[in-house]
Amino acid sequence: MSEGANATQHLLVKEEGGVMTLVMNRPEARNALSPQMLVRLCEAWHAFRDRDDLRVAILTGAGDTDFCAGGDLKLTMPLMTGARAPEDEWDHRILEQPGLFTDAILRGFELYKPVIAAVNGNALGGGTEMTNACDLRVASEHAVFGTPEARVGLLPGGGSISRLPRQIPWAKAMEMLLIGDHWSAQDALEMGLLNYVVPHGELIPKAHELADKLARNGPLAVRKIKEGVMRGSGLPLAEALKIEDEVSVAVMTSKDAREGPRAFKEKRAPRFTGE
Repeated sequence: MSEGANATQHLLVKEEGGVMTLVMNRPEARNALSPQMLVRLCEAWHAFRDRDDLRVAILTGAGDTDFCAGGDLKLTMPLMTGARAPEDEWDHRILEQPGLFTDAILRGFELYKPVIAAVNGNALGGGTEMTNACDLRVASEHAVFGTPEARVGLLPGGGSISRLPRQIPWAKAMEMLLIGDHWSAQDALEMGLLNYVVPHGELIPKAHELADKLARNGPLAVRKIKEGVMRGSGLPLAEALKIEDEVSVAVMTSKDAREGPRAFKEKRAPRFTGE
């Protein structure tokens, strides 16, 4: 596919020091998920999952106003419902690859590497759902969250119905899902939806601070910790402990498990290989 100027690319991807940064790049459209953005997001997540040199991802939006408004109501949603015929290669790929949409928004996509959300503004609807899909979440002070779908007779089916009651207190999850009010970044922090709220100018530096810490940790250990948490979520304790045993064996028999203590003893930075 041809690559135009940044203004025509609905997703910008940067790689540095083992960190992949994904920027949803449609500020004029509230960074809504267009067919092109969805295709590019899917491709980026697959590359992130499959490449050993990439250890952490940061997801953010372009501009100072919006993180992501969810599916584009003019382009994507009419295409998915059949109200609009496909017009270009992006449209055709969305229709021909049903799993592409859900992989793009990290719904059901098996990804055991850590992802950080750097929420730069409004994250209503799909923006909140994409935040929920990330492991660590940092937001600008002016960010706004919520799942207002019920107000227009819809539901937040991008993962929030399943994730929110597992991630924040039940009563708050049900209030957010059923009533559909907007919540400030401070509200979201207090209910446990976020890790940090920072001044807007500190958002990306804070996300990179967390990413750098993650990238220095043993990559196999980080992946297996996330795998154990995700696979064990919601299971009876005995079943979850079996998964914990499984991932523990994979880490404890690795080269990294020997390198870490050795480096500590020798008072040097460990040289982890993920093996």
